[in-house]
Amino acid sequence: MGLAKPGAPINGERDNMTYFLTEERLTELKTELEKLATEKRIEVSKRLKRAKELGDLSENAEYTEARNEQERVENRISELKEIIENAEIIKKGGGSGLVNIGSTVEVEKNGKRLTFSIVGSNEARPDKGYISNESPLGSKLINRRIGEVVSVDTPDGRKIEYKIVKIS
Repeated sequence: MGLAKPGAPINGERDNMTYFLTEERLTELKTELEKLATEKRIEVSKRLKRAKELGDLSENAEYTEARNEQERVENRISELKEIIENAEIIKKGGGSGLVNIGSTVEVEKNGKRLTFSIVGSNEARPDKGYISNESPLGSKLINRRIGEVVSVDTPDGRKIEYKIVKIS
């Protein structure tokens, strides 16, 4: 998921999305694409060839499995190409005084301090403190300043307030 690029086609044409990524994540995705487009494709092609040599394809589980794997690989290759082509590198920090993608934000919740880095949806790892700009908390923090309080609704109907203490 990403945000539509300004000026993207509207009339039923395919919208290009912007994928917010760190330089490191973009490099990881390029490496994955290269491996899939070369090594994995060759591996799957060999599996298909061996399975075809076994005869009747209609009852050949090995062939069906290899075709399914080929489809997964090709779908992932297409997905990676889309992401890489429409990637926007996140600039860490900022200095604008506002929370933005790439900011690390220290917040206070019920007297406890928590730190989150705001990243694009492809890099979100809440358990490690990386939250998406599209998440309920991330979207509320965007464009806010130190001292502001944001309120987030939880799935069970409660409201949790976070006070922004530091932005870097």
